[in-house]
Amino acid sequence: MPTTQELLKLEDEYGARNYLPLPVVLSKGDGIWVEDLEGNRYLDCLSAYSALNHGHAHPRLLAALQAQAGALSLTSRAFCNDQLGLFCKELAELTGMDRVLPMNTGAEAVETAIKAARRWGYRVKGIAEGRARIVVCEGNFHGRTTTIISFSSEDSYRDGFGPFTPGFDIVPYGDIGALEQAITDETCALLLEPIQGEAGVVVPPEGYLAAARKLCDERKALLIADEIQTGLGRTGTLLCCEHEGVRADAYLLGKALGGGLYPISAVAARSEVLEVFEPGSHGSTFGGNPLGCAVAREALKILVEDRLAERAVELGEYFVERLRAIGSPHVDHVRGKGLLIGVVLKASAGGARRFCEALMTEGLLCKETHENVIRFAPPLVIEKADIDWAMPRIEKVLK
Repeated sequence: MPTTQELLKLEDEYGARNYLPLPVVLSKGDGIWVEDLEGNRYLDCLSAYSALNHGHAHPRLLAALQAQAGALSLTSRAFCNDQLGLFCKELAELTGMDRVLPMNTGAEAVETAIKAARRWGYRVKGIAEGRARIVVCEGNFHGRTTTIISFSSEDSYRDGFGPFTPGFDIVPYGDIGALEQAITDETCALLLEPIQGEAGVVVPPEGYLAAARKLCDERKALLIADEIQTGLGRTGTLLCCEHEGVRADAYLLGKALGGGLYPISAVAARSEVLEVFEPGSHGSTFGGNPLGCAVAREALKILVEDRLAERAVELGEYFVERLRAIGSPHVDHVRGKGLLIGVVLKASAGGARRFCEALMTEGLLCKETHENVIRFAPPLVIEKADIDWAMPRIEKVLK
């Protein structure tokens, strides 16, 4: 087996350099813990950007994966399979939606929603062909496709990738006044994250989502909630929109939907939204494959039966309380909901990257976001004792 340094060198030499990972090579995972080649254990505080809400190698998910892989893995949508209908029914009922369109990645779910929203705008709202617009928010992160980066406000995501797709209006996140001005007769949808994860765990002002819902109703525009990172228990409710009692017209799900074992995403929406598609208008070879559906069905069952959302509330509040009690001279404030937590550093702290590197040496794997925020998002199966183990190490680094 090659050494850590040899593998790091191979990745640097043969891989595209579009990531800057911490210099650790992981080879095993179990629950909230991961292990490198030398046998060092780390508490996973990123959960693969919340894809691992259930933890690493959950035995029930492994069993579902192995059983389905040995039976039938892929059919394409040219044929039906025995998992797809059950998956769609169970996800629709869980989210309170009418229909489900499964895809593979979060970005594909976003692209699907954009297509559905535009066609809905033409066929249902009556917008003139080619004039439909979608309102998005500054600081958004919805994926990396050419269309999606076209409405990003992050220069580094766009640099050198133009020309860009038109049809999007960007407004400040959390500003209902700006939103009111932006939504016009040609607006088919508002696409937003209930909490902006990649922007640094940015929580909108209280009442913002409810006001956005009311505005969309008044202006006849769809409210599309990107819950790819915030959904499925991460913030303490099944869907983050539930914190304000908001029901979107469409939810975009991914990441934890496949339990961290298999990539699967979905658009769960009202019938009116997804019925704009007819045979041949949209599709995916792997979308709705039986292997992904079987794993996702089990992941949803575990989420409900093990009360992972409720755990996120209790343990998230405890984690935030302990972080705020540290009193570090480098920390400006701590924010978040559930187990999606951002420690915002002062400008004088010298950036979050060096803190994440130091945390790695203490046995915690975290990720900096937007230069000055340390994100703590461990698997939802974490225990209070694990947080107690982590806090002296975090305090040592932050102080």
